[in-house]
Amino acid sequence: MSGHSKWATIKHQKGAADAKRGQIFTKLSREIILSSKEGGPDPDMNARLRLAIQKAKDARMPADNIDRAIKKGSGQLEGESLLELTLEGYGPGGVAVLVHAVSDNRNRAIQEVRHIFTKSNSAMGEAGCVSWIFESKGSITVAINDRDVDEMTLEAIDAGAEDVKTEDEYMEIITAPDQLEKVRLALEAKDFVIENAGLDMRPKTLVELDEETALQVLKMLTAMEELEDTQNVYSNADFDPAVVEKFQAG
Repeated sequence: MSGHSKWATIKHQKGAADAKRGQIFTKLSREIILSSKEGGPDPDMNARLRLAIQKAKDARMPADNIDRAIKKGSGQLEGESLLELTLEGYGPGGVAVLVHAVSDNRNRAIQEVRHIFTKSNSAMGEAGCVSWIFESKGSITVAINDRDVDEMTLEAIDAGAEDVKTEDEYMEIITAPDQLEKVRLALEAKDFVIENAGLDMRPKTLVELDEETALQVLKMLTAMEELEDTQNVYSNADFDPAVVEKFQAG
């Protein structure tokens, strides 16, 4: 698994056990609200809502919270007025950074993201300046446990995976965006232990960094992730797994 993928996997693991669970639930609720508002409250008729609900369940979000968010999105309950933003720019070492935010205050969201770019001696750019570097993919992280990796890989490919990467006790299965749900169901039928699944923006090319720059980028991405309005943060940095582990240990 590349350093990029290892960072993504670590984020999923961190998200599953993060002490700031309330913040995670807020982000998940906002995605459910937007999905329900955009495509209606029936998950059978709304693929985005189905995915948002599944992600919430993966994070062990209470069913009452999920139901409340659906009702807010569909107007059955009063809720905050949310909007989506995509913000982008270049980080240390020329790394492309893509931020997906959901906020009830557009100006605040932009100012907070720009502040982190500036604090990192970087710059937020115009719309489209780095988004062309990324493409949407489905990403499923599964626990290997004591299963045979080669057998799991073949089963994942048979289920429709485009690519499979392994690192330690985890496997990341990459799919076409419209195949994510189908592949997940097929993997569950084969008793794969799903840790996390969702749509991801993956870089077409990666940028290698020296250790000092990589640590600066990791610090910047973490700060972006911790913003209340931030849903997802993507970069095309190719992190050395040892540097990621050093950052986490620090």
